Amino acid sequence: MTPAPQESREVRVGVGVVVLRDGRVLLGQRTGSHGAGSWAFPGGHLEYGESPEACARREVREETGLEVGDLHRGPFVSDVFDREGRHYVTLIMLARAPRGEPELREPSKCLRWAWYPWSALPTPLFAPVASLVDTGFHPPDLV
Repeated sequence: MTPAPQESREVRVGVGVVVLRDGRVLLGQRTGSHGAGSWAFPGGHLEYGESPEACARREVREETGLEVGDLHRGPFVSDVFDREGRHYVTLIMLARAPRGEPELREPSKCLRWAWYPWSALPTPLFAPVASLVDTGFHPPDLV
């Protein structure tokens, strides 16, 4: 395999938001970028000067239209996407979305949103979600 260009060898920071409601978590089926077809939390790139909390609120609102309540910092995961020449450290944030249903606001990036029990997540999982599951993590109110 040919190494990716040097400029793409930087490590990027992402934020993944575990949105909780009624014992379930929100996942979207990705399309149009790395991880297409896999299931992921709402989230995206941390922008310069942005806090993880602000990023989490922004990404959930942009992608789903949901407004989240209090945010709590969770663990982080580190994933290398060899084929794409990308390396992400993903900061996990925990949040509740007490009302409303997710809307498909970015159809070029996500096919659909659905709620799943932590014990029955769909497959395949996007690498950061799979890495989080592999650590044995369980959202606090789902243990």
